[in-house]
Amino acid sequence: MRIDSHGYRRSTTASGHGQAIQAALVENYESLVPAMTNDPKDRHVLAAAVRSRAELIVTSNQKDFPVTALKPYDVAVRSPDDFLLDQLDLDPSTVVRIAKEVVVDMRNPKITWNGYLEGLARAGLPLFATELEKRTAGVD
Repeated sequence: MRIDSHGYRRSTTASGHGQAIQAALVENYESLVPAMTNDPKDRHVLAAAVRSRAELIVTSNQKDFPVTALKPYDVAVRSPDDFLLDQLDLDPSTVVRIAKEVVVDMRNPKITWNGYLEGLARAGLPLFATELEKRTAGVD
């Protein structure tokens, strides 16, 4: 998968967020929910992943998605921090560019690069924030 912040921006600003969200909706998964064996309150998430043939669920709540429940469907689970680290490894220049665009686009309140990195760490992405800082040290 390629990350394209400009294409995403065009689709969300030209026609509103609804179009981007609509493309991400999974329908007709409800009949699969009873067959899911993960935590009952998150069975709808796994059922939607199975219906959409997703390979990965990104969540901070990994304990509710044990390997035994995921394996029959070839679905894996990753934390947001690990997922973003993977993206950084796959396409570092694009991820760094997008992160810098986020900082530039922040206007209310305006934030600095260091403030952005600190915010990422506070939001539960400490490993990603640290690695992003390392990869951008001395680069502007």
